[in-house]
Amino acid sequence: MTTVSLTVNGQPVTADVDPRTLLVQFLRENLRLTGTHVGCDTSQCGACVVHLNGQAVKSCTTLAVQANASVVTTIEGISQGGELHPMQAAFREHHGLQCGYCTPGMIMSAIDIVNRKGNALDEQTIRAELEGNLCRCTGYHNIVKAVAAGAQGMAQAPLQQAAE
Repeated sequence: MTTVSLTVNGQPVTADVDPRTLLVQFLRENLRLTGTHVGCDTSQCGACVVHLNGQAVKSCTTLAVQANASVVTTIEGISQGGELHPMQAAFREHHGLQCGYCTPGMIMSAIDIVNRKGNALDEQTIRAELEGNLCRCTGYHNIVKAVAAGAQGMAQAPLQQAAE
């Protein structure tokens, strides 16, 4: 066993883990943060995206020991004060989901896109940046609309963007 200490959604966490434990397993099984989903186990679908030190990573191919001494933010950690994060609100408002399985990873990826590319995102940029996130239910039209609206919402709520 290896001891890992990290901050998850603003809370310090220390645990003993098998060195082979994936970050997604640690989050779901040890911490019971089940919003991060396992879709493919091969880093293809993006359902497992979380932020590691402020950058989007696929937690199904990241070891928990690689996150030692890091800050991890999951879908459960992005709302503040009972208010949805602007990207979450945009996905709800623009029906950027159907079954919802891919939604947490899509939202975490979308926030990362805005943090890297800014708030003025065109459809081509959004579609290109979301290539690592798969949705089996939609044609992505509403997801793209939701990401664009969420980016604008994040521009109007800079405190939540800075909290990332």
